[in-house]
Amino acid sequence: MRFDGWIAGVGTASGTRIVLGHWPGSPFGPFSDLTVEEADGHRLLLAPSRETADFVAGTYLFDEVRVVPVRVRITGRRHWTVSAPPLDLRFSTGRRALPGLALRAVPGRVATSPGWLALWDRPARLLLGAGTHGGVRSGRHQWYGARDLHPVVSATVAREGRDLGALAPVEPPVRFGSGSTPRRPSLVRITTQVAVARDGSSA
Repeated sequence: MRFDGWIAGVGTASGTRIVLGHWPGSPFGPFSDLTVEEADGHRLLLAPSRETADFVAGTYLFDEVRVVPVRVRITGRRHWTVSAPPLDLRFSTGRRALPGLALRAVPGRVATSPGWLALWDRPARLLLGAGTHGGVRSGRHQWYGARDLHPVVSATVAREGRDLGALAPVEPPVRFGSGSTPRRPSLVRITTQVAVARDGSSA
């Protein structure tokens, strides 16, 4: 199963870490979801439908799953506004630096191939704090083919109107699955592939 879109990861001074998945192309049609790990380790999924919630929760690990409207608005390509009750997220990105330029230089077919991603898994974990593939829940295996990267330069996160603090690194790494997002808050253009058997368990 192939998902084309963007993943944004941000941390906050309060210790809450948020990962946005924005998928214009997916087997479920366009959708977005938010995964949240709080300072105490509680992992929350906010997804827009029961179908997408079941798939994401069947792939990653969560302590709580909620089906809520997840709305994303992008202004001028750099400014993102996300609403997913009880969370509101706003962030802006800067110009791509060397990592983004390097990712864009790799042809798309190569960047998403399992062999290439297996080769770069360890360097990516050491340099960015994010792996390129790994086993996930229910025996599924996932590959993350990054195609571009922009730093997140500003962000505000509120839960039920309460500010969660200034932008901070995504530390400690989130514990939803085998990988995380870069330590430095970032927006990554990505193609994610999940191997799922016909019975929905593995491939």
